[in-house]
Amino acid sequence: SSINAPPLSNLPDEVLAGVDRTNGVWTASFDAAWEADVWGKFSRGVEAADANLAANMLNYDAVLVTLTGDVAALYTSIRTLQERLDFAYSNVKLQKQALDLANSRFELGATSELDVQQAKGLLHNTESLNPIYHLNIDRASNTLRFLLGMPPSNLDAMLGKSRVIPAAPSSVAIGVPADLLRRRPDVRAAEMAAAAQSAGIGISKADLYPSFAIGGSLGLAGGTFADLFDGGATTGFITPFFRWDIFNYGRIKNNVRVQDARFEQAVTAYQNTALAAAKEVQDGLQGFLRTQEQVNYLDSAVTASARAAELALAQYRQGAADYTRVLNTQTSLLQQQDTLT
Repeated sequence: SSINAPPLSNLPDEVLAGVDRTNGVWTASFDAAWEADVWGKFSRGVEAADANLAANMLNYDAVLVTLTGDVAALYTSIRTLQERLDFAYSNVKLQKQALDLANSRFELGATSELDVQQAKGLLHNTESLNPIYHLNIDRASNTLRFLLGMPPSNLDAMLGKSRVIPAAPSSVAIGVPADLLRRRPDVRAAEMAAAAQSAGIGISKADLYPSFAIGGSLGLAGGTFADLFDGGATTGFITPFFRWDIFNYGRIKNNVRVQDARFEQAVTAYQNTALAAAKEVQDGLQGFLRTQEQVNYLDSAVTASARAAELALAQYRQGAADYTRVLNTQTSLLQQQDTLT
């Protein structure tokens, strides 16, 4: 509400004789306007907003996919380091047996001190791997806690007692390649970004044509506050509006060209994202299949190396082979086990 009083303070007193200086006007009103969406400007704006919202949500999903992948990779890395550590411990036990045997043969005069020193060198070199594995496990655990939003704490309860690397399935069902790409949020986010920019072209084109709107006001007016509630206190008006930026056609057309160029850019980005996703999927599938073949060969190599180390140690015990053969077979066994892991 407001009071509108005429400025009477500057008039002479003889002019103001008999004039009620407290008269005013009380008003209470609200204004409203509505523009017809003749050329689809507002509907295209809604489309662009919806597409942008979907793109942001898909970007969020893409971050979650990346986070999930990082957590899985760190978990697998921890299990890998633990298995490498277990292999190192088992080789330490094996090499200690070889060192004890070399010491016994040296004390009996069956061999020289060279065998003893070679056995010690190999043993201590293998033992030096254990602190490195423990350090890498601690660092991977710290990173895993960070990704999980956890304070520094012990992860043993969460990780469990299993120290085995998770086994991958023997086969993977991917379905139709197009469906596989559609499941990727980064591809769909790029698609939604292109859709939002396409709607932006329609918004800019609508400025080329006239706009039509209706505006009005509805309210109450009276000389006193009590008069606002009289039956005749209602006031209002309604009027049409027409606007056409006919003299800005050059600027509007250039803006349309800009929006169209941005759309082409968004489409190209979507195509590149889809191509990159297809390449990543294909590389991942081929790598999965080829490494399965490699693991089969490495399993056989580890089995053969373990048997060779066992035979070399037995031959050395019998004096049928020198310690160099034992050293080579045990070194090869550790390398083969580490490569398999």
